[in-house]
Amino acid sequence: MQDSSTDSAYLEGQLLIAMPAMTDPRFERAVIYVCAHNEEGAMGLVVNKLFDEIDFDELLDQLEITPADSSPQMSVHFGGPVEAQRGFVLHTAEYVGKGTVVVDDQVALTATLDILKELANGSGPKSTLLALGYAGWGPGQLEDEFGENAWLHAPFDPGLVFDGDIDTKWQRALHSIGVNLSTLSGTAGRA
Repeated sequence: MQDSSTDSAYLEGQLLIAMPAMTDPRFERAVIYVCAHNEEGAMGLVVNKLFDEIDFDELLDQLEITPADSSPQMSVHFGGPVEAQRGFVLHTAEYVGKGTVVVDDQVALTATLDILKELANGSGPKSTLLALGYAGWGPGQLEDEFGENAWLHAPFDPGLVFDGDIDTKWQRALHSIGVNLSTLSGTAGRA
């Protein structure tokens, strides 16, 4: 992962917020945590849409992982349309295990069975978000979408990423950057 503090043009470690006019239903009112962003493209996880087809216990059962009695109740998020069967755990950076990629000093990403086993046993990172699939952009694609007025961006907010209040995350993300929905235009302008 790239140190986003060295190049402010990259949004790694920040949030993308879908504009109200987003035409792709997979990203309508989406808030996405950007895990990686560089000249090769971008990758992130949608943090405010749940995966309706499966819950954590069903996922553990499919993976033949037996949860402990202290296993947390976790939601499974729709992380994005790419590799929808692949699991990712976005979590606080105090946990670093096998296969963990540290995004910055606050957040890391792990996509191994080991972290699921730890979570099933009631251990692992302090704060987590479990997602199936991810959102991905090729070189320059995300920048083009910004030019088309598809996204806003906001600084990382642990509450927006890790809390369970899914229904208000989009509005809260907009509010965090001072955006009022009633004054937000869905069209791009030129000066």
